[in-house]
Amino acid sequence: MASKTMAKINDDQVRKAVNALLKWKKLQAKKSHDIQTLYSLSDEEAEEEDEEVDDNFIYLQLTLKKVPPKELTKPHKITLPHPLFHPLESFTNICLIIDDRPKKPHNSKTKLDVETVQKRIKAEEIPITKVLKFSKLKAEYKSFEAKRDLYGSYEVFLADKRVIHLLPSLLGKQFYKKKRKVPVPVDLRGNSSWKEEIERAYSSTLLCLGNGTCSVLKIGRGGMESGQVIENVLAAIEGIVGFVPKKLTGVRAFHLKFSDSLALPVYEALPDQRENAEKKKTSSTKKNTEKKKK
Repeated sequence: MASKTMAKINDDQVRKAVNALLKWKKLQAKKSHDIQTLYSLSDEEAEEEDEEVDDNFIYLQLTLKKVPPKELTKPHKITLPHPLFHPLESFTNICLIIDDRPKKPHNSKTKLDVETVQKRIKAEEIPITKVLKFSKLKAEYKSFEAKRDLYGSYEVFLADKRVIHLLPSLLGKQFYKKKRKVPVPVDLRGNSSWKEEIERAYSSTLLCLGNGTCSVLKIGRGGMESGQVIENVLAAIEGIVGFVPKKLTGVRAFHLKFSDSLALPVYEALPDQRENAEKKKTSSTKKNTEKKKK
């Protein structure tokens, strides 16, 4: 890698972790096939089993040294050299959430409505199944059952980037807990091609920093070539390091994992002098307090 910061990332360690995970996934797939054959599971039962156990994504797990500031908790897009998939070719049920909130008079031209959007996606031959207004999502999908039904009705969710920060509270934990169907932000402003914008969006992964020090993001799939996954991992790390506070100095560790696998380390920071001093100070204070109590 070109930068001095990325020179601290051991490419060989990344390669070993990726190869170990892909090998493990193949063995798991064989075991799953053998179980389905042994118990003669129906296609529907097998599909339910897959949904519960295996989402086939490879995740990069980020652990920061400190909780990130609130202004950095909005989803941050990181471009990957190898797309996780091509949504317009891979999926048949795609839902697009549009921003139909009332606009100020000088911005009235940017307001979207279902009819206008449907004409545009038809003209560009974009296979979007459902156009869902933000106002309708807010009004009609309040109950857990409604959110669950929405989650199960579509394979992929796209959303106007102007409302992406408002969606977690409306969609609920189901969409965000396992990161499987987190809406992908797309820029629907201007006259550029929406089809190309959607393809660009899927050449990226989303970093969603939370209220803690740990976050995960998708960087590959079980069926990808080892070299592609490795390049995606390194690109994701570089994107993360350029975004988080204090760059790599603020990162405690990076791990790679499937949703149902062990997390394999690809980078772990050595404790710095300040951390050691703070630990010694805390330990000393604790001992002195205990002595006074005695």
